[in-house]
Amino acid sequence: MQREIHWSPPFKQLGVRTLRVRNRYLLLVDMITLPLAAYFAFILRLDLRSLDVGSYRNTALVFAAVALAVKVSVLLHLDGYSRYWPFASMPELDLVIQAILVGEALTVALGTIILRLTGLPLFPLSIPFLDFLLAAFAVAGPRLLLRWLYYQAQRRKCVAAACVHKRVLIVGAGKGGYLTLQEITRNPALGLLPVGFVDDDVDKQGVALGGAVRVLGTTADIPALVKAKRIDQILIAIPTASSAQMRRIVEICGRTDATVLTLPGVFELISEHVQVQRFRPVEVADLLARDPVQTDTTEVARLLAGRCVLVTGAGGSIGSELCRQIARGNPVRLVLLGHGENSIYRIHGELRKDFPDLDVQPVIADIRDAERIDAVFAQHRPDVVFHAAAHKHVPMMEANPFEAVSNNVGGTRTLVHAAETWGVAHFVMISTDKAVNPTSIMGATKRVGEYLVRAAAQRSGRAFVAVRFGNVLGSRGSVIPLFQQQIAAGGPITVTHPDVERYFMTIPEAVQLVLQAATMGQGGEVFVLDMGKQIKIVALARDLIRLSGLEEGKDIDIVFTGLRPGEKLYEELFTAEETHARSRHHKIFFAQNGHISAEGIERDVVRLLDAAANGSYEALLACVKALAPAYVPERERLAMHHEAAVAPLRERAEAQPTAESLFRRVEAPALN
Repeated sequence: MQREIHWSPPFKQLGVRTLRVRNRYLLLVDMITLPLAAYFAFILRLDLRSLDVGSYRNTALVFAAVALAVKVSVLLHLDGYSRYWPFASMPELDLVIQAILVGEALTVALGTIILRLTGLPLFPLSIPFLDFLLAAFAVAGPRLLLRWLYYQAQRRKCVAAACVHKRVLIVGAGKGGYLTLQEITRNPALGLLPVGFVDDDVDKQGVALGGAVRVLGTTADIPALVKAKRIDQILIAIPTASSAQMRRIVEICGRTDATVLTLPGVFELISEHVQVQRFRPVEVADLLARDPVQTDTTEVARLLAGRCVLVTGAGGSIGSELCRQIARGNPVRLVLLGHGENSIYRIHGELRKDFPDLDVQPVIADIRDAERIDAVFAQHRPDVVFHAAAHKHVPMMEANPFEAVSNNVGGTRTLVHAAETWGVAHFVMISTDKAVNPTSIMGATKRVGEYLVRAAAQRSGRAFVAVRFGNVLGSRGSVIPLFQQQIAAGGPITVTHPDVERYFMTIPEAVQLVLQAATMGQGGEVFVLDMGKQIKIVALARDLIRLSGLEEGKDIDIVFTGLRPGEKLYEELFTAEETHARSRHHKIFFAQNGHISAEGIERDVVRLLDAAANGSYEALLACVKALAPAYVPERERLAMHHEAAVAPLRERAEAQPTAESLFRRVEAPALN
């Protein structure tokens, strides 16, 4: 096959390979310096004083000519003349060393053959080693000079433009910190001046990175360094930092007036590419009391590849992220089902842009509409269904119990029946930890939904499962966006109770749990993420205040408003009747609800839906309690609390003598 080299003038096409040589001046320099380096290797070895190589003159000339031809050819082959050397870094230096090493080996081999054929004396064994060192310097020197000249030009340009430098302290003198320093020095126009590093590794104290920027102390020294060095900005460049480490570092940085930014994640290091623009403010998700849970994406990709996947609630915060992750698994079709056209429109447009080759089908439908859902399943024949559509706000559903039952129970029943009818192999329903010993109608309806999925698994023998979420950081209607709005408005932040605590998970964790459950489920299981310890809501509020650069009690207050209807002080992950164990993924538990009567569940659910349709609150409560015996309605709990408070008073009152008993006690002796 004919291959071409496109040379910049005055060179011409020679054939062999398609390559545009953009560094013709470096090529000219190499053509001069490489043979000189080879010849000078003989001078160094034989007679440096007189610069005479004696009887090895012809040998040296042959060796120099071969070195020129071979090493330039190797550099051409390795694209050594197509790199942009002003941005040179370790990969480019690697290329130079590799090219010279390979070139030297070929030069020695070819030179030896030519010398033997011509009868000239062979070169001393030390010549190749000397030539390698000189050639590496000859090739790398001009290129590194270009890099240095570009850097100086950028600095002068920045000074001429009167760039205002922010004095920067980098936390972490590891790879993340070094790449951050490289990015800053490579781009002076950013207006950042790296003053120093801090790192808790004692072996790094006092050492310099990048030539002149030293490790000035440990993280404990940050407040003093910020003051002494007039630091404007702190960059936390530890992508692998645990949540506990982040909490400690952020707490220390919070004692200063400097802006605190953090590098998004370890993936920046995998690509060995760090952009200062990607540093972002520290968020509450960075400060979870545990490290984020990672799941096995290989199994997920194997499950989704080439299949039709349907997601309900696809426009929601969880549903939309679920769709993004599914799209990366190469399904043959992705069906976005939702009731709100605006949210479906947004995620549909995003996926069409990011995954142009994926067949994405938007469907506007109500999951309670059995005929419509059946038609959707008949049209698309999904292999995998993720059911994320639900009413989830506890106080809102306490005020609208009929809607909660209709959507969370009726909609789930409709989807489960359609999935059974149309041969869906994997069905995953998103539930909640509020379904365990529920105190709210929302939690109770989710518990019933779990039973519906379990019953369908028993009937069909397919992988129909549920996953229980904790509170999802950043999801629509969650506590964090509410706190952020309250802070932006100047406060106060409202917390229901000082002791209320919840399990928390991030949106990526929640989505990964759902996807992993689809790969592990055999049928009827409930999967739960190991979310560590519950976090007090008031602690999250205080973290947000601190991350906003404010002080509690001085800039903004926290006000306790009392528990809302249906709200618990703390959540639970399993009921006493459920047997649970760790799955093959050590951070995911699974539980079995035990054997249930599928016919009995179906009968009781029909009664529940009839009660909701008829608007009979008493009948609805009776049906919910029949399906979820642990559920205690709000008014009954209030009555129990009232009874618990009044009972001691009643007992004391009953123990007191009445006026009638006193009268009889006084009068009795007189009657005798």
